[in-house]
Amino acid sequence: MIRNRPRIVVVGAGFAGHQAAKTLSRQLRDNAEIVLLNPTDYFLYLPLLPQVAAGILEPRRVTVSLPGTLPRVRLVLGEADRVDLAARRVHYTGPEDDKGELEYDRLVLAVGSVNKLLPVPGVAEHAHGFRGLPEALYLRDHVTRQIELAAATGDPDERAARCTFVVVGAGYTGTEVAAQGQMFTDALVRKQRAWRHAGHKPRWLLLDIAPRVLPELDRRLSRTADTVLRGRGVDVRTGTSVKEATHEGVLLDDGEFVDTRTVVWCVGVRPDPLVSEVGLPVERGRLLVEPTLNVPGHPEVFACGDAAAVPDLTRPGEFTPMTAQHAARQGKLAGRNVAASLGYGEQQRYKHNDLGFVVDLGGVKAAANPLGVPLSGPVAGAVTRGYHLAAMPGNRIRVAADWLLDAVLPRQAVQLGLVRSWSVPLDTASPELARVPGGRGRAEQSEPGG
Repeated sequence: MIRNRPRIVVVGAGFAGHQAAKTLSRQLRDNAEIVLLNPTDYFLYLPLLPQVAAGILEPRRVTVSLPGTLPRVRLVLGEADRVDLAARRVHYTGPEDDKGELEYDRLVLAVGSVNKLLPVPGVAEHAHGFRGLPEALYLRDHVTRQIELAAATGDPDERAARCTFVVVGAGYTGTEVAAQGQMFTDALVRKQRAWRHAGHKPRWLLLDIAPRVLPELDRRLSRTADTVLRGRGVDVRTGTSVKEATHEGVLLDDGEFVDTRTVVWCVGVRPDPLVSEVGLPVERGRLLVEPTLNVPGHPEVFACGDAAAVPDLTRPGEFTPMTAQHAARQGKLAGRNVAASLGYGEQQRYKHNDLGFVVDLGGVKAAANPLGVPLSGPVAGAVTRGYHLAAMPGNRIRVAADWLLDAVLPRQAVQLGLVRSWSVPLDTASPELARVPGGRGRAEQSEPGG
């Protein structure tokens, strides 16, 4: 088949991939065929995922339609299995296990990241991650179920174990999950008669080997988050890690055994395993690229977001961190530079100074430092929600409406039972997809990484 237009294949539709495809469609319009390969037909706004798990937002609020926001981009549903650099082809598996391949003239690798695993016995079997919508839906059902089962039992030890929730990792995700989770379970027990004389309340533990929560952020944001969490009753333990996980609970490195039925693994992320399988130089699993986001020796290949080790021109000798802020901006630049490589514009180097960070702590509480100005309390909460609404590529009115309803109405507490425990394994290269019976995807092929 002869193509009269160059074909650009973008692999992945996270912050980087979505921005790359959007920029390319605007820059090139009908002068190139733009193909987006992604396992789902939506862009997932990851920062609001803890609010889905806590029952504040409905799942579709954080999913933005790819066909709806990228009208000049052809969407191909599938998971990339292999990149053949010599033949310029991407091999993939479709949603019904059908095999396919895409030829390309330009390739943008933006496959993102997956749960980071550590060699801790029992974690892969008894913990669950928090990188995709299926995991958030599972956690919402699981937490609700544990509270209901705890209310129904007459055994105080079983009740204590079921209403103890352990979050491992006090970075962005872990901190927000613990903050939102404590408020969610407190709201659930208020509806349970059996809890009126139980003598205790749900207990959330937030563990991290680092000396403080949010160790990657400014200490003032860390102090704000720590104060809010402890004030809410969260048991924050820094300098502490998990030594072993079992069905009955977790053994901490200080020798304490915590009885629990819930372990949420938020220790960080690692690049998608596909990146290391491409056969090009990597830095801690991330593809080494030039400041223009081009892969050295392959002028037709670009990489951005969590898949790429991008030189940080603001901090010589370092690489940009794996954050949504960098991924979105790198995706936009990748789109511009791919267009430039086809004769539309000039290539530029990636350089970005952080504009600040926001951490939603539930209710009206948050920690934020826009443009370096530290904020806390309701002001930080307003800035945080304003930032999320501005950053989302769609669904803004629906998200704002859900926030308003949550402020004036009690949360709905029911189990839908749509995602089972075995459907969301921790060791998976595809957190955006729930495992199905008999399914054979990259979830079964991936290896634990550190």
